[in-house]
Amino acid sequence: MPRRERISSVDTAWLRMDSPGNLMMIVGVMVFDGPLDVQRLRDAISARMLKFPRFRQRAVEEITGAFWEDDADFDLDSHLSRIALPGQADKAELERMVGELASTPLDSARPRWHFHVVENYDGGAALIVRIHHCIADGIALIGVLLSLTDESADAPSPDGTAAPLATREPQDDGLAFLRQVVEPLGEATAAAWRLGGTVWTQFWRAMQDPQQITDVARLSADVAAEAALLAAMPNDTPTCFKGRPGALKRVAWSEPLPLAEVKALGKALGCSVNDVLLSCVAGALRHYLASRGESIDGVEVRALVPVNLRADALEPSLGNHFGLVALLLPVGLEHPLERLYEVRRRMNQLKGSHQALLTFGLLGMLGLCPRPLQTMVLDILARKATAVMTNVPGPQQALYLAGARLAQTMFWVPQSGDICMGVSILSYAGSVQFGVITDRKLVPDPQGIVDRFQPEFEKALLLTLMEAWEEPPACVAHHPAEAPPSAAKRAPRRRAPARAAHSPRGSAPRETAHAAEPPAAATDPPAPGPARVPKRFR
Repeated sequence: MPRRERISSVDTAWLRMDSPGNLMMIVGVMVFDGPLDVQRLRDAISARMLKFPRFRQRAVEEITGAFWEDDADFDLDSHLSRIALPGQADKAELERMVGELASTPLDSARPRWHFHVVENYDGGAALIVRIHHCIADGIALIGVLLSLTDESADAPSPDGTAAPLATREPQDDGLAFLRQVVEPLGEATAAAWRLGGTVWTQFWRAMQDPQQITDVARLSADVAAEAALLAAMPNDTPTCFKGRPGALKRVAWSEPLPLAEVKALGKALGCSVNDVLLSCVAGALRHYLASRGESIDGVEVRALVPVNLRADALEPSLGNHFGLVALLLPVGLEHPLERLYEVRRRMNQLKGSHQALLTFGLLGMLGLCPRPLQTMVLDILARKATAVMTNVPGPQQALYLAGARLAQTMFWVPQSGDICMGVSILSYAGSVQFGVITDRKLVPDPQGIVDRFQPEFEKALLLTLMEAWEEPPACVAHHPAEAPPSAAKRAPRRRAPARAAHSPRGSAPRETAHAAEPPAAATDPPAPGPARVPKRFR
């Protein structure tokens, strides 16, 4: 009989979350300057990816629970396909194919992942990746994919020694997911959570006496109570982005935006990189709604943002270790800088929130409850939001896979329930890109959204250069070539020089693939001291 082990309760929740309109797949696309050596790709997958047992195991659901079971008939050829784009084999054709694959279920009789090598894309190649969310979350899977790459095109053939992620995979006794959060953070924080609601109280009692977990009826009642609190959260604004999803998806991604310019603008305004990017997202959504003739006054779009809960001291592993926070994007605000500062204010409020911990715990409990209860609770949460939004920092140096240079990369996490849109932000090699996945029935042209990201950033940049400042931005106030700080007091109407927004001077915290999943992942902390704010927004 094949070896098997129980799937953790959190991962079980993700396994059971599939629906015809929203498949629980993380979908990625990697674009290369030249052709991929398929044999070298096979070698890399075999040596570096298949060392994780999860990629050789089937997810099996039974009445007694869900299990990882070794696939005795595992064959890499069943998970690696070579395909060609039709027509002109350009970006539009690749986006169309990614959308079709994002709408196609993985084979549940095999380990739930598949790679598609596109051999004729725009003079080079592309790799489309589909991995079920029950295997791991986005932070872990990006780490797995990056472990396949090298720092040069002529790197030695993979020998299985270069996988940076821990090969250990957590065993679950039904309560391990709580310990993964509680143990690294200490008793004081855990005590605060225990006082925060019935979910954490139930978890703490169960940790002390695991036999209590057998009382499924009482557990279900506690989950239902927490669901009532979620139901009381007000809905966001009804827009064309909301509705019941169909079975077909559409995807689009933007051209790269220089990350140094984003950092410089954020530094000049006392905002994080995350604040700037999320404000651009809000502006792009606003423009798209206006182009559809919808009212945009006072519109607020709620996005569920994953937050990585792995402790820095622990090596990353597969599985899902994140919670969700709900961010209201001020789409109704027209002025780019006013919108940016409102995003910053709301993000600062979320930094003290326990929403991520609550949703992580709730998902763990739902994985132990009957499937109908899980579906009901998650549908309640999904009705309160319009989108799922992720922001993950990637490596800032160029990488190579199977002899080809990785030029661009983008990914999308799945949406659950009736959420019909996903927005992804990923930085790589000094640039940042936006990607959108939508339901074809509701938003058939997501390119109309991504085309607005760069113009929204450029508007904020131009307005920053034009604004009157009470004192110069931090990135020029102490520059040796500029006047000393005292000069700012003598000239309160001084405008920031053009290079203030473009200069990359001033280092930002190092971004790595091990950073927390958003909102904390790709953010730069605000500049020390009081923020430099244009007069009209103070």
